[in-house]
Amino acid sequence: MTIAEIITVLATEHHLVTDRSTPPPSDDLESLEARTRALAHRLEATAELPIDPTTNRWLGEAEAVARDAATSDLEAEIVRERVKKVSGLLDEADDPAHDEAREHLEAARRLCEDILEW
Repeated sequence: MTIAEIITVLATEHHLVTDRSTPPPSDDLESLEARTRALAHRLEATAELPIDPTTNRWLGEAEAVARDAATSDLEAEIVRERVKKVSGLLDEADDPAHDEAREHLEAARRLCEDILEW
């Protein structure tokens, strides 16, 4: 095991980092904040995956907007405006060939729809 792997294991065990391959706990997905965090988490999870450059740019921009919506103290209407922007960016992205990336993208699209309908 490399030093980087050991650090990752220790940090994960002590909740210093999150595992990007799975969504955050869904016990509070009823709140707008939790749904927006889940959206940002799904997009963050695509960052390290092999995705074509054009799609990666769209996902990267969507991730930045989603992260801002999830971490800033914003009114609900502003959060929804940002999620609408994320949804538009995701519509521009092609479906990745990588299975895990495609799953995260599909989940992010569903979360956008859910938030905008909520």
